[in-house]
Amino acid sequence: VQLQASGGGAVQAGGSLRLSCADSGRAFSRGGMAWFRQAPGKEREFVAAIRYGDTNIRYADSVKGRFTMSRDGGENTAYLEMNSLKPEDTAVYYCAAGSPIAIGDEADYDFWGQGTLVTVSS
Repeated sequence: VQLQASGGGAVQAGGSLRLSCADSGRAFSRGGMAWFRQAPGKEREFVAAIRYGDTNIRYADSVKGRFTMSRDGGENTAYLEMNSLKPEDTAVYYCAAGSPIAIGDEADYDFWGQGTLVTVSS
């Protein structure tokens, strides 16, 4: 399984970006998937997650109402739409796939993308 994250870049506060995660091994079609991020000097943290076969998406409180996670109908590409970006959203964003019941615990995800950098300036 190989996950390829893309779409990062530099934006000003209040701007938007859309991240993509392409899954070449179809892990998304049989397991849960999630987005995490790691800011400079900080530990990686949960952003959003969805269980396999579910439609409910769990979001971190810090991004709720601003970020939207989705995936395509074939379930081999996932997206993270990020609006109203803040400087504190600056981080490397990672997509992950894992257990069908995973819903945001890092330990439940076996496959990780390489990360894509998002930089938000004030």
